[in-house]
Amino acid sequence: MHILDRIVAHKKIEVEKNKEQSPIALLEQSPFYDRACVSFSDNIRDEKKSGIISEFKRRSPSKPTINLAANPSIIPGEYDAAGVSAISILTDEHFFGGNAYHLSIARPSVSCPILRKDFIIDEYQIIEAKSIGADAILLITEILTKDEIAKFATLAASLGLEVLMEVHTIKQIDKYNPKVNAIGVNNRDLTTFTVDPDHSINLYPHLPTEVCKISESGIHDIPTMIKLKKAGFDGFLIGERFMKTKDPGLACQTFIKEYKTKLYAL
Repeated sequence: MHILDRIVAHKKIEVEKNKEQSPIALLEQSPFYDRACVSFSDNIRDEKKSGIISEFKRRSPSKPTINLAANPSIIPGEYDAAGVSAISILTDEHFFGGNAYHLSIARPSVSCPILRKDFIIDEYQIIEAKSIGADAILLITEILTKDEIAKFATLAASLGLEVLMEVHTIKQIDKYNPKVNAIGVNNRDLTTFTVDPDHSINLYPHLPTEVCKISESGIHDIPTMIKLKKAGFDGFLIGERFMKTKDPGLACQTFIKEYKTKLYAL
């Protein structure tokens, strides 16, 4: 069974369990529920910022021990202080060692937008994202139909959340809906798990012109990021590059300073 199939199968069970334990009526009572969201796409496109979306991720199916002791109450705040444009927080527990509470714990120490990165297959998860303090959600075209993308994006917009739609192929770009705020090109081959940042550049001409464009995965050095910036990308999702270090916040700060120095020198 493909890893995504396994994740979705487990997610369906998890969501039904969560619906019983925390009904929507309870989610709507969260102190974060009426909070005004910060624009994810505007922050990414702000030229005064870095365009970097740093990621809080403890592990993944391909990397089971990235940073198992990472503290969600500290690292996201350090990312924010380092100058990131947004922060992605993994909330899948079974496969990525995340938790919805990681996002809620991080929220008070972060002023920039937070992306809830999970495998969203149900409207419940979108309402849950709002209740835990997210500003944006991820919708993965590999596991959703065009109609589901439209339905989920509409619900997200009604709650003030923005949507990052992730694609892997040219064909998946057809699932784009005008309510989507950003498109992310995943550079990781979901079959082989190999990563090639040039995949983003190859897909760039096929992306809708009006949408915020983000390159995801395999961005580990300054030259790669500058190459993607020159190609037209607004944002860059960087996870393991920082999380695998002893001090992710410092690693992020150093990276951003070096990136801005070299970018401005061009």
